[in-house]
Amino acid sequence: MTVEDGYFVCEAGALLDGGKGVRFPVIAFGQPATGFVVRYDGKPFAYLNRCAHVPIELDWKQGDFFESSGLYLMCATHGAVYEPDTGKCAGGPCRGGKLRPIPVVERDGGIWWQPDDMVRAPRDNTAIQ
Repeated sequence: MTVEDGYFVCEAGALLDGGKGVRFPVIAFGQPATGFVVRYDGKPFAYLNRCAHVPIELDWKQGDFFESSGLYLMCATHGAVYEPDTGKCAGGPCRGGKLRPIPVVERDGGIWWQPDDMVRAPRDNTAIQ
């Protein structure tokens, strides 16, 4: 596989609907950051781990992105709530905001993310060959 095929995040079975997400390293807007992927309604969705309200990481503990019902992603700091399938603000101080999506696919039993113009892979993050 080539870099164009994407970067491996985790085995597909590691993501359960409304369950823990998996973080992965990225370079966002030229700075080290993290992305995360969760499963919702049977599909993987990935975002830059940065709240639209204040640019801080969302997770409560590493990998905890969903609030208790498993229906919304929630920022641990200020309670901004996001739709997991669109990243759109659903309540709280993120009014009109949206999480920055990262292209992601599920294939060959794994979850893979694809860099774009704003989110790139760190130099030490290599595609699975």
